[in-house]
Amino acid sequence: MRLTKLKLAGFKSFVDPTTVALPGQLAGVVGPNGCGKSNIMDAVRWVLGESKASELRGESMQDVIFNGTTTRAPVSRASVELIFDNTLGRALGQWSQYTELSVKRMLNRNGQSDYFINNLKVRRKDITDLFLGTGLGPRAYAIIGQGTISRIIEARPDDLRIFLEEAAGVTRYKERRRETEGRIEDTRENLARVEDIRLELGNQMERLGAQAEVARRYHAFNESLTRKQQLLWLLKKNEADNERRRLAQEVERAGTELEAQVAGLRDTEAQLEAAREAHFAAGDGLHAAQSQMYEANAEVVRLETEMRHRRESLMTLKSRLAQLEGELAHWQELAEKYNADRQRWEELQETTRERVEEAKAHLEAQMELAPQVEETHAQAEEELNRLKARTATGEQRLQVELANKGHAQRTLQSIAQRRERLREDITALAAPGSDELIEKQDELEFLREELAADQQQLHELQQELPQIEAARREAQAVVQQLGKELAAAEARRAALEQMQARTSQSSGLPEWLQRHGLDSALPLWKRIHVEAGWEDAVEAVLREHLNAIAADDASKLADWLQDRPNGKLTVLLPGQVSLPAASGRLIEQVRSDDSVITAALADWLAGVYTVPSLQEALAKRADLAPGTLLVTPGGDLVSRLSVTFFAPDKSEHGLLERQREIEALSVDIARAETELAQAQEKVAELDETVEEKQVAVQEARRYVTDRQQKVHALQMEVSRLSQAAEHYQEQKDRLSEQLSELAEEEEGEREREFAADEKIAEVREGLSRIQVLVTGARGRLEETEQAVRLEREKHSDLDRAVREAQFSQRECEGKLQDNYAQLAMAQRQLERLETEHSQCAVDVSAMPPDEMEGALQQALELRDGREKALAACRDALEAAAASLRMLDEQRLRIEQGLEPLRERIGELKLKEQAAALNAEQLATQLLEAGADEAALLPELGTARPNVLQGEITRLQNAITELGAVNLAALQELEAASERKGFLDAQAADLTEALETLESAIRRIDRETRELLKSTFDAVNGHFGQLFPELFGGGRAELVMTGEEILDAGVQVIAQPPGKKNASIQLLSGGEKALTAIALVFAMFQLNPAPFCLLDEVDAPLDDTNTERFANMVKKMSAHTQFLFISHNKIAMEMAEQLIGVTMQESGVSRVVEVDMEEALKMRDAA
Repeated sequence: MRLTKLKLAGFKSFVDPTTVALPGQLAGVVGPNGCGKSNIMDAVRWVLGESKASELRGESMQDVIFNGTTTRAPVSRASVELIFDNTLGRALGQWSQYTELSVKRMLNRNGQSDYFINNLKVRRKDITDLFLGTGLGPRAYAIIGQGTISRIIEARPDDLRIFLEEAAGVTRYKERRRETEGRIEDTRENLARVEDIRLELGNQMERLGAQAEVARRYHAFNESLTRKQQLLWLLKKNEADNERRRLAQEVERAGTELEAQVAGLRDTEAQLEAAREAHFAAGDGLHAAQSQMYEANAEVVRLETEMRHRRESLMTLKSRLAQLEGELAHWQELAEKYNADRQRWEELQETTRERVEEAKAHLEAQMELAPQVEETHAQAEEELNRLKARTATGEQRLQVELANKGHAQRTLQSIAQRRERLREDITALAAPGSDELIEKQDELEFLREELAADQQQLHELQQELPQIEAARREAQAVVQQLGKELAAAEARRAALEQMQARTSQSSGLPEWLQRHGLDSALPLWKRIHVEAGWEDAVEAVLREHLNAIAADDASKLADWLQDRPNGKLTVLLPGQVSLPAASGRLIEQVRSDDSVITAALADWLAGVYTVPSLQEALAKRADLAPGTLLVTPGGDLVSRLSVTFFAPDKSEHGLLERQREIEALSVDIARAETELAQAQEKVAELDETVEEKQVAVQEARRYVTDRQQKVHALQMEVSRLSQAAEHYQEQKDRLSEQLSELAEEEEGEREREFAADEKIAEVREGLSRIQVLVTGARGRLEETEQAVRLEREKHSDLDRAVREAQFSQRECEGKLQDNYAQLAMAQRQLERLETEHSQCAVDVSAMPPDEMEGALQQALELRDGREKALAACRDALEAAAASLRMLDEQRLRIEQGLEPLRERIGELKLKEQAAALNAEQLATQLLEAGADEAALLPELGTARPNVLQGEITRLQNAITELGAVNLAALQELEAASERKGFLDAQAADLTEALETLESAIRRIDRETRELLKSTFDAVNGHFGQLFPELFGGGRAELVMTGEEILDAGVQVIAQPPGKKNASIQLLSGGEKALTAIALVFAMFQLNPAPFCLLDEVDAPLDDTNTERFANMVKKMSAHTQFLFISHNKIAMEMAEQLIGVTMQESGVSRVVEVDMEEALKMRDAA
């Protein structure tokens, strides 16, 4: 790779776009101190990735942008571009395919720094990778700045090793080792995280195993419980259906009675409709009368307004007439004044006209003599000017022809040289193929379309996945919450049921009930429902009756008398009880679905009435009939002659309240079970969806990565082929066109050279003849100039007198014109005012007398008549409204009679709906539970509600004993097992990857060690050869400061001629510089960099050492391109091309290039 061009714009002092061409191997940069030479070296270092401002001789990176001068404003951007010739393909990686490489860096004021390779935006790392191992880079040995030699001289052994590593090309290995170490660290962290997760997951699986076993038992109990509960629901559903059918018959009978009364209501409504139509007709008549009244009233208002407007118009005309008379008098006075002024200016105009005519006569007399003198002078001047013009034209033609001839000769010489170079360039061109480019472009377009589709799919999946995961977390939280609520409700219900069961069994009657087949009969407190707040009142009244049981058959009573129970027991016998109508009874707060229980409650509670408080009960005590009681919500009883204060019975207290709570909990549990099942199903669906989406995202991401890599590779290939094809075609067309232009240009230049020779001879001969004529014409011109000057002075005096007289005449004419205009204006105003005055007088006299009084009187009479008609219509409307009100009141009375009947029907329908709703709820519960009624029907024959309830209670107790159950334990255990398997595989993969990376580290260290050893030996050998060449003798070597070459430093031992061995720090300044140069050039011989930058490296050297340095640079330029800065004439002489840097404008650097070979040729030719 050879540097061919350097382009700067806005970089430090190079504010204008500057291109430095480097066609040769040795280019020197020269110029005075402070002109910006070192800025060229800084530009190369900067574009290669330098990121430290101090290395670029600045305080911040913004300092590289031109900051303005007293005459120039700062710029907002700095850019530097290096153009490399890569025809040999020595660039690394994918860039080796390009014949020309462009490396560019741009920096904006906002701090944004961009890198480009062949106009493709890249990373800074890509720039560094391109030059890895080449000796180039921001701090490599190929860029030797003003402080580099001193840094090498003063460098520690560890710092010198860095230069050796760059020469060995191991920087790329170190970069790979650094990346590998980073990957190892990441892998170890990932492995540690995986191991932590595996440990935690093992503990979690142990807990889930125990929870899963509890969940299995729970499911077994729950299935049996569900079956018993479904049988109980089916029994209750059949009872509710029977009650609904009975109530439906009562509703039908009440409906027939209601229809009869509604028929009478319809007759009344028909009469009411007829009265309403009569009322509407009366209202329409009233509206029509009101409209006529409004029209008559509007006519009266219109006539009054018109009369008022006529009076105002007459007053306005009279006022304007008086104003016009005043204006007429004013304009008549102005007209008389303008006539007097006109007469005065006409007299003055006549006087000035006579003065003008007299002055013109004198001027004309003088002007008859002047033309003769002027003509004689003009002829002499014209002749002289004509001769001078001919002389100047001839001399100009001579100069032009001489210049044309010289230009044609120089052009022909240049054309020959250019033609030869163009022919050589055309011969050197190589044509690239075009089919490959078209094929790659088609392939790239296809891949881009596939990449866009894959990226869109990945984007959509990545947006969907977080939403689904969030929904899953919410659903899992709902499942946990519902499980907790369900477990708490079931535990509470089981505890209440246990308390109820203990109360039932404490009486000691279970054996007796079982002997007589009554063990399945439920006690009274389980078969009644008490309104909230009245539980204590019912317990106070019923007491031991709460444990009563209903007997289906009273014939067994004789058997019971033979075998009496061993405790207190109430048995309810079938029968009917009718209560007289009354309100406020305690029976109203108690209800039951069983007719036997309902009859018994009516019998017991017939004389018990409710009151809100004990004080009110005591106040009503005197009014009580014998045998009746008053009861408060707190259970206190008041009779006519006694008060019984409530105290709870330990055996029965709370039965009713607990039973009501059990029923409410049962409803809540059923609802919670349904919601929990739905939530668990939703979680399972979301788990499956999340897993599918995660797999899809990974697959889509892999597709996108593969596509991107393929697209990037193809882009690079297409770009390379396109640039090669375009470059070839452009060069070929340009060179061919230039050859054609050169041929035409050469022919034209030869014709112009021949024509110039002929014209030069002709022009010189004519110039000699003209010079003789010029001398005679100049004498005649001087004689005529004196006569003309005298005549012009006389003419000027006469002309001034004529102009003064004419000015006075024009002034009089202007005044007269103004006077005429003023008179005309006054006359027009008088005419206008007289016309307007006449018109106003006519309008006043033409104003008609007031004839509208009669019309106004007629309109007032019409309005009075319509007011009377309006009053009659209002009376008719009021009569119709009275009839309408009477019929409406009759309709209301009939409707009020219908209301009690409707209420009764409504109550019956509500009861029917309640029975239907109960049946429907039970059917819904059966349906939601998935019950098969056909399969349950055979079991109904032997099923008893109390037996079923007992089984349900037992199963609920068993479930309660299980405690809190994690229903999702089975699924969680399975998921945890799957995850553990995945983590085990992942841990194995990470362990394998870690071993692979550690093996790669060992391989990199081994290769690096071998490469460094061979490089150290080679550089040491070259150093030992170059040192004597630069010093004219002596010896030098490199020494390792440690055993391990990867960590050891490098020390320089030098022995100049005639001196002992010493480290480089003990040498003189010049010796240090030569030793450092020898070391750098030794590295070059091992791994020659594409080019080398030397910034005043020869400054500390004397002339002898400078000559040795220059000879060595010339020798090395065969393989390496050198760009050096120097003030030394000896160093300048070795340059093939000198680049001068000037600063004619303060703070702004400019470049002047000199090709030394061309300059020497021109000198020899001269």
